[in-house]
Amino acid sequence: MKILLFGGTGEGHALAEWLQREEIPFTVSVATEYGETLLPEGMDVHVGRLTEEDMAALLRKGGYTLVIDATHPYAVAVTENIRAAAGAEKVPYLRLLRSSDGEDLCHKAGDMAAAARMLQRLEGNVLLTTGSKELHHFAVPGLRERCYPRVLPMIDSLERCHALGFPPKNIICMQGPFTKEMNVATLRQYHINILVTKDTGGYGGFREKAEAAREAGCQLLVVERPRQEEGLSIEDIQREVTRRLGK
Repeated sequence: MKILLFGGTGEGHALAEWLQREEIPFTVSVATEYGETLLPEGMDVHVGRLTEEDMAALLRKGGYTLVIDATHPYAVAVTENIRAAAGAEKVPYLRLLRSSDGEDLCHKAGDMAAAARMLQRLEGNVLLTTGSKELHHFAVPGLRERCYPRVLPMIDSLERCHALGFPPKNIICMQGPFTKEMNVATLRQYHINILVTKDTGGYGGFREKAEAAREAGCQLLVVERPRQEEGLSIEDIQREVTRRLGK
């Protein structure tokens, strides 16, 4: 067995570490060099964003016998490409899903654009913990000035914030994971009234953010997942890999 693991999430890192401990041949595919730095040393890593055709070529060249998709639940297009490439190359495909952890006692929006529209009707400072790729939805005069985007400490993330006109004093460049206490301190430091997050589940730090919002007395706005998926937990993936190995 030789596994191609599309990682980049906390679950993906945990599964990669398990495969390494079990001495199962595998390669981790991550989109950026930054993603590579988050992985333990000694792993076979492929770095770079891939099209569906690139993925299929990588599968052929590497002689992989199993694909595990542990990409972010909001990366819908990436998952579609991985599934299609695996199907084209007739390589078995497993989807690793993080459990949903969305709270009932919070504001909910169907997508980023809806979240931005909702924020324009709400008052107070906003902590954006949704990443840098979709910040343009919040770069609206009157809203932008009270938003505090928390993004990865990468040049392109910072440049995107500047290009969209977010005040430099509002930009928070930090690498998680963040504890509840760290989130509470941030909410209080910047006098945040609304915390915006994706429904990222346990590995994505959702619970720590939800509990911090409750303790700090601020509102929680959750951008819901784009669709309901079927997949396996990390424990189910481990059992399936073990079964395929005949252990």
